[in-house]
Parts: sequence; structure tokens; C-alpha cells
Amino acid sequence: MKRVGVLLILAFAFIGLADSAYLARSEAARTPLLCNIQNLSGCNIVAQSPYSQVFGTPLAQLGVLFYAIVFATAALELLLFDRALRRVLQGLAALGVLVSLYFVLIQVFVIDAFCIYCLASAFLALLICIVASLLEPLRRSAPLPVI
Repeated sequence: MKRVGVLLILAFAFIGLADSAYLARSEAARTPLLCNIQNLSGCNIVAQSPYSQVFGTPLAQLGVLFYAIVFATAALELLLFDRALRRVLQGLAALGVLVSLYFVLIQVFVIDAFCIYCLASAFLALLICIVASLLEPLRRSAPLPVI
């Protein structure tokens, strides 16, 4: 089950990378996003809001960076089966959920518009966090002495 969890994280991170790359490409080319889903068609409103950038960097580019780091960390953990990498993966996943929650709340309470791509990214971050939290911590080869 441990390997399946890391493989799921790899898959979710890849999808998140594709989602963020589409948003980043659209922002760089200044082309409107394709989103005509009922009640979730505010993609361009969200993408053009002042909240779509952090210190002048588009959130989509930060999303690409985040998902690339999660993907690389999960791939390394899959190959090396290392406790530190697993902890880094779990920490990244928690950070991703917290940041995603903040920006979903911005969409709900400040912008009053919803972007399907942003919500998909938040959902992927949540899935990564859930799977990462279910990964068993690696056990030491020898038990610690009891004092």
C-alpha cells in the first residue's frame, strides 16, 4: 500500500502540474481561460484579480513550482524509500492545502467568483495531503532501547 500511495501522489502532482501550466501559459500569453461550466465560469475574473499574483509572481507559476517539487520529491521517495523525503512530502502537502484553502476563501468571500482550475488545484492539493498523511512513517531497523 505504501508504494501505491506514493504513485497516487505522483499522479495527482502530474495533473496539478498540467493544470498550473495551462494557467501559467494562458497568463503569459494573455489569452482568456476556457471555462464555461455553470456556476464555475469566473476563471477569467479570478485570473485577472489582484489576488492572482504574490509579490508580482503569478500564482499559476508558483503552482507549477509547487507541483514540480511535490512530483520530484515523491519520485525520489519512491526510489530511495527515505524517511526524510517522506516527511518533506508530508510537509509540502500540508503547506499546499493551507495555501489552497486561503485562496479558495479569497474566491468565496472577496472575489465572489470561482475558477474551476483553481478549485481543481485545491482539490488535488487536498488529495495529495490525504494520501501523504496515510503513508506510514518508515520504521527504524532496530527498536529503540527502553529506559
